[in-house]
Amino acid sequence: MSDEKGSGEPAKLPRSLYEPELYRLQTELVKLQEWVRVEGARLVVVFEGRDAAGKGSTIKRVTEHLNPRVARIVALPRPTERERGQWYFQRYAEHLPAAGEMVLLDRSWYNRAGVERVMGFCTMEEYQRFLRQCPIFERMLVEDGILLRKYWFSVSDAVQEERFRRRLRDPTRRWKLSPMDLESITRWEAYSRAKDEMFVHTDISEAPWYVVESDDKRRARLNMIAHLLSSVPYEAVSPPVIELPPRPPATGYQRPPRNLQTYVPDHASHLRK
Repeated sequence: MSDEKGSGEPAKLPRSLYEPELYRLQTELVKLQEWVRVEGARLVVVFEGRDAAGKGSTIKRVTEHLNPRVARIVALPRPTERERGQWYFQRYAEHLPAAGEMVLLDRSWYNRAGVERVMGFCTMEEYQRFLRQCPIFERMLVEDGILLRKYWFSVSDAVQEERFRRRLRDPTRRWKLSPMDLESITRWEAYSRAKDEMFVHTDISEAPWYVVESDDKRRARLNMIAHLLSSVPYEAVSPPVIELPPRPPATGYQRPPRNLQTYVPDHASHLRK
């Protein structure tokens, strides 16, 4: 049903099943990270899909226990005037991983095939050039040894709208609802056509698209992470043996009086059950 006209959100995966499996998969992600670091591998994971499809929350679960020096999230803002004068892929190439790094792209060069195409932010010539060059660009990345994984998060219109309504009601998430999000409601079919055409040109054997059904976010997160782990030939890396040294005996140090320092007020002490 996802990415089509839907009738509503399906029953969620129970938390009792979701949380233990998420933790197990996150433990494997730590092993993957260490393998990438030690082996000098380069991993790029592209997260694409409609607004409110669950990309951001999945990225958070992927990186929750990872080292930010190894696993970087890249979410680029609008291009500057200078970047608009560059080769389209240039600003993205700057963020590709070096040896021993993972890069997670929260939206990517596929902006041109989606938002820019539907909203008229690029010319037809620029769009068609993208469709020609993108497979070449990605084949070059793979040929150079980069592990490239591309995930499309697929959501139905009914679930997307309900998530937008929840954002409106939640003051901590209202910032996520942008004018572009509202446009995605009125241009649902235009985005569908753009996605279909994008797949025709860029679903290549060297870097295929993997579709994640995301009406149920819990299932989507588990499915995406499990697939990523299964697609990379990582192995557990033996950690170095670490032993805590004995604490040395005291030598007479005394902490300065508390009244000489400014402490954060104890806000928590005012809370009541």
